[in-house]
Formats: sequence, C-alpha cells, structure tokens
Amino acid sequence: MSPKITRINPDQLHSNPGYHHITVVEAARTAYLAGQCPLDRSGEVVGVGDVDAQIEQIAANALTALQAVGASPEDVVRSVIYVVSDDPEVLAAAWDRLNDSVIGAAFSTASTLLGVAQLGYPGQLVEVDLTAALSD
Repeated sequence: MSPKITRINPDQLHSNPGYHHITVVEAARTAYLAGQCPLDRSGEVVGVGDVDAQIEQIAANALTALQAVGASPEDVVRSVIYVVSDDPEVLAAAWDRLNDSVIGAAFSTASTLLGVAQLGYPGQLVEVDLTAALSD
C-alpha cells in the first residue's frame, strides 16, 4: 500500500514558489537520505564552479538513492537544499533548476532553501537532503 501524503497550503499563510507549507504523512516507514552531493561514482566532485552541472549530478544521485528503497520523487515529504551563496538570484536559479530536474516532484513538498558559506567537499556548491515516505 502506498503511503498517504497530503500537502497543504493554509489560506492564512503566504503563497510560495511551488512547495507546500505542510506535509502530512501516513506511512509505516520513512527513508532519510544522507545529503546528496555532486559526487560521481568514484567520489570526485562534478562540475566544480558550475551549479547546474552539480545539480544534475545531485538529481541523478538522489534518484538512485530513492529507487534503492523503492521510492520516487513523489514520495519525498521533506527537502532541504543548501547552496553556497548569499545571492537571492543564485538561490532562486538553483531552486528552479532542481524543480526542472528528474527529481523535481520532490520539491513540491515541505521544503527549505538555504544559502550557506561552505559545504563539505572542496568545490561543492549544492547539497540536497531528502526524506521519503515508503510503502508498507
């Protein structure tokens, strides 16, 4: 049985660019993915200095991780996106690019977008943290 996921935007809260303020989940199991980084299979950072290339790798890695537990982007119930920037345009562009990626459906749920000073790998510009509801 698929998990029941309800996404809510109360009328009393501000409108937003595609995500929902609240996600309610009725599921027996959840999967908490480690932060997905722009690393290739050998552990090398892809696209140093190129946010779009890094997002492409992150999306592919996240899709693989979700599929490994029988989930899809539609099963994601929480996302946190970290971007090395304090520029609102760069943050918005990363948000748009992620929404246009193979895991775009993951970002229609409760989501947080953060500009940060640094991430864990030299040259890393983006990281995505996902939580998914799993079927029984």
